[in-house]
Amino acid sequence: MSQLLLDIAPDWQPALDNFVAGRNLELLSALRHALAGSSSERSFYLWGEAGSGKSHLLQACVHAARDMQQSAIYAHGSIPKSAAVVAVDDVEQLDDMAQIGLFDLYNQMRDSGGMLLVSGKESPLHLKLRDDLRTRLGWGLVYQVHGLSDDEKALALSQHAQAKGFVLSQEVTQYLLRHGRRDLPSLLAALDALDEHSLRLHRAPTVPLLKEVLHQEPK
Repeated sequence: MSQLLLDIAPDWQPALDNFVAGRNLELLSALRHALAGSSSERSFYLWGEAGSGKSHLLQACVHAARDMQQSAIYAHGSIPKSAAVVAVDDVEQLDDMAQIGLFDLYNQMRDSGGMLLVSGKESPLHLKLRDDLRTRLGWGLVYQVHGLSDDEKALALSQHAQAKGFVLSQEVTQYLLRHGRRDLPSLLAALDALDEHSLRLHRAPTVPLLKEVLHQEPK
């Protein structure tokens, strides 16, 4: 029975609608306009610390493009072929050959009018990449993705729980924010683990169950 409950839990995927914007409202608006074709901007570079939401936004744009019946590819650690929308995550992890591939892809996307999104931990000026690639990445719109405050993280956790089909109490939220890892992806992963654990035991998500989940996390 517990396996059945897990199987019917609602699927969740990164989307622009479930991204808690915080201080990133301008960026979110720019991405929506670009995807809708109401903006001429076709190149975006997003940078910020781990857990700030860069991967969420890149994947969300790819999902949105596919929903509009456009070809779209998300890549991490490699360079895909050209498409209507291409997202390349964590650019600083690309080796020399992949950097050449991204440079060529940038030129192809510019010629075809496709939308290219690239993310990294640092601004283009400070990236340890080929000079010609750093220059290209700085030509489009460059946005720093700002991390969320605790209140904004609480909102993100509540929305994520609602999307998964359960109500998250304030007590569980506050305990997770105080004792869980600080970055949002880790907090969401802990919430998913709590959901699975509570379904398996046929119990509501509570602080005692959350303590058991956090205790099992690798240190």
